[in-house]
Amino acid sequence: MKPLEILSALEPWRSMGADAVVDSPAWAVPCRLGDETVAMRRAAVRPSDTLRLSVRFGDEPHALSLAPSPRFPELSRLWSVRGEVPEPVLLALVERECAPLFQMLENAVRKQFSVDGLGGEPAESDLCAEAGDVVFALTRSPTVVAALGLPRNLDLAHPSVRDALCPAECEYAAFALDPAAAAALAPGDAVVAPELETAAPALVVGGRIVLSGGETLPLPEDALCHVRAAAETEVRLGEVFDGSAAVPPPATPLRLLVAGKTVASCRLGRLASQPALFVE
Repeated sequence: MKPLEILSALEPWRSMGADAVVDSPAWAVPCRLGDETVAMRRAAVRPSDTLRLSVRFGDEPHALSLAPSPRFPELSRLWSVRGEVPEPVLLALVERECAPLFQMLENAVRKQFSVDGLGGEPAESDLCAEAGDVVFALTRSPTVVAALGLPRNLDLAHPSVRDALCPAECEYAAFALDPAAAAALAPGDAVVAPELETAAPALVVGGRIVLSGGETLPLPEDALCHVRAAAETEVRLGEVFDGSAAVPPPATPLRLLVAGKTVASCRLGRLASQPALFVE
């Protein structure tokens, strides 16, 4: 499985809505700003001195506030006296120097972008972002959030993602066991399980993914009897992405599970030279 497939299979990311994606420190939208490839991310600081524009995505009005930037050299030179510049002249300069930014926003939101004029009203709820050397604030509308808050817009290399801990179960073997025999298991019974010496140990992550031998696969549904550690552990999501998480050796107590339900607790031992599980 690819990292994005893994992320999309596990909680809380599996249930993460667009607002939560945009609010994540890992939010990063790949964009083209002119000739550069940049990532649109949350700005570290909300700019206070901005040029406010009234803009539209399609027919929807939005407010866009621009901070001065080296990318806008002529506009930056006029920044301190912009209030004295006739609006048609200032807008023509904005349209010319900010065209790459406007095209980037149009591509990211996937709606036609247009400028109505000066004077859009900013709000504390606006989405404040940076892309390359440009910092801006944009109305946080349902349209903008739905377009930008996609799971694929999370930077999976970000520490907030890679260092996240996921619940995991250590699995040591799986074998066929008659359902009636599984249901009748009682303390003192023994189940011979040579698979404990031949099967590769695995991690069942989040109840949805199996990591074994460096390979990550969706957890299959089967009727096998699974041997897992009695206690859950935790694994870093980055280790799941990399397939590098280690599984400790089996130790008592262990659990037998059928169809995801524990049918017995047992200890590890040997019976007639074969590895066996003794029900407790």
